[in-house]
Amino acid sequence: MNEALIRSLTPGVLGVLVRRGADFAAAEDAVQDALIEAVRVWPADPPRDPKGWLVTVAWRRFLDATRADAARRRREDLVDEEPAPGPAPAVDDTLQLYFLCAHPSLTPSSAVALTLRAVGGLTTRQIAQAYLVPEATMAQRISRAKRTVSDVRFKQPGDVATVLRVLYLVFNEGYSGDVDLAAEAIRLTRQLAATIDHPEVAGLLALMLLHHARRATRTAADGRLVPLAEQDRGRWDTASIAEGVEILQAALARDQLGEYQAQAAIAALHADAPTAEETDWVQIVEWYDELARLTDSPVVRLNRAVAVGEADGPRAGLAALAALNDSLPRHAAVAAYLHERDGDLTTAARLYAEAARKAPNLAERDYLTRQAARLNTGRGR
Repeated sequence: MNEALIRSLTPGVLGVLVRRGADFAAAEDAVQDALIEAVRVWPADPPRDPKGWLVTVAWRRFLDATRADAARRRREDLVDEEPAPGPAPAVDDTLQLYFLCAHPSLTPSSAVALTLRAVGGLTTRQIAQAYLVPEATMAQRISRAKRTVSDVRFKQPGDVATVLRVLYLVFNEGYSGDVDLAAEAIRLTRQLAATIDHPEVAGLLALMLLHHARRATRTAADGRLVPLAEQDRGRWDTASIAEGVEILQAALARDQLGEYQAQAAIAALHADAPTAEETDWVQIVEWYDELARLTDSPVVRLNRAVAVGEADGPRAGLAALAALNDSLPRHAAVAAYLHERDGDLTTAARLYAEAARKAPNLAERDYLTRQAARLNTGRGR
């Protein structure tokens, strides 16, 4: 197979899809899928017309994605912008699709990626960011998952843990503001909680409600990011907080702790504090210890370093941070914050600027750039 030939054909194939009416981003995703398929198929069965082959496969991928996106948007139109508390409605086919995409023939990570792409409507890039892997790696993973399930009958659904992971990632993507999927994730999690008596399902629902309660205060009127400590707590949704805390307490009482319950407990402690200064950081560190034990996640340990810095001082936080790989996403931002708290403004300004260059979205990049400029201006006086 001539990989140089494939690369040379890419712009022309992309142009054909755009001329046929595909928007550029969707066309790029479709062409990427076609290229991955070409790498797999061509060595054993090279086409007579390579460009025509790529155009045909890419166009089919685009149509599949468009249909999936249209179906998702129709489902979202049925949901109010804010999820209403109370009993969940009857289960619809969306939740069933989540279970079916979590097929036993797939690894959990592949099942999650496939569901996010096919049912959740997220782009390959968004899924890659959620998994902390390169976009090309995620594209290959999704393509392999599609091939795996292409010849199987969906008679045996996947497990609850995989479906919970999908719902969690869909909510996080919606909560980031890039795609408004948070309400849909809450709706489906309510349905799952109404049909499955499981403490982790309840824990995930509580976590979503507690985070969603702060959504209106996360950005200013001009779109700027507002950190938790500076948010107007009087605008938090107290009804959602109360519901989330009640659900969490019932789940914790069953003494079957899982990662979503631990995360919800941390969110509840933030929600319970009347002011940022009154946050119970010591207890939050204890919950992060539990969460790290359950997940062994470097992201959890990164967040724990912030909590340690608040509970025991910035130098203790920096000591906890020193044990982590500095290539971890948002590592530089955490280091900048802790160095500023410790009075090292020169290092903090440099790290804020570094973090801004690595920021995953414009709102975060703008916030970190402003932090660097604030410190640089202050030192220049």
